[in-house]
Amino acid sequence: MTANFSWLAFFISLLLLGGYEVRAHHIGRRDPTRFARYANANVRVHWVEALSAQPGFEIVAVQALRNSLMSATISASTAALAVMGALTLTGSALVSDLPNLVTHMSSGGLHTVLQTMLVTVLFASYICSTMAMRYYGHASFIMSMPVGSAQRASCNPMAADHVRRAGLLYGWGLRLFLMVAPLVAGVVSPLAMPLVTLLLLVALHFFDQPAQLEVD
Repeated sequence: MTANFSWLAFFISLLLLGGYEVRAHHIGRRDPTRFARYANANVRVHWVEALSAQPGFEIVAVQALRNSLMSATISASTAALAVMGALTLTGSALVSDLPNLVTHMSSGGLHTVLQTMLVTVLFASYICSTMAMRYYGHASFIMSMPVGSAQRASCNPMAADHVRRAGLLYGWGLRLFLMVAPLVAGVVSPLAMPLVTLLLLVALHFFDQPAQLEVD
């Protein structure tokens, strides 16, 4: 019976997180101003367009991209260290338990699933931050070109797309890192997962709030 409640808590947590992200995706696509991830993506595109029309700001643009690149580097490094730590603690257990997972779907099986998801989510966070670094790097090459050059004009849409994608990936890297919390709680006590997931959703709600512009 305890194993059944543990699995129920696990699926409730997944449904809560999945429902929040599906809702965020649909609302953000229809009205980007309601979620920070989409509003900020538009701001980054406008930033590229504004600086692409102002000669002499190439160094400013590259410096801003460099700062964003360093932030993504820190996130990627943190996620990589967390992956290595998780594998150090759970690697041997995962190797021995995964082959028997299908035939042993009990609370012990859930523990293996949670450990696997923990490593997977941390690795996904690392990949998102690394891809953000890649896009920021590509954008910096374009934004460092002279504004008046023909090459720069033809590449400006590409720069805007790179910066938009980099910001979204960086945000997903941070968001996935936050999503580790319910998995860690589940490893300790699966029944605690729904409560920790609800707390995470509260944090994500504030995380996704766009800046409010005051108009006089």
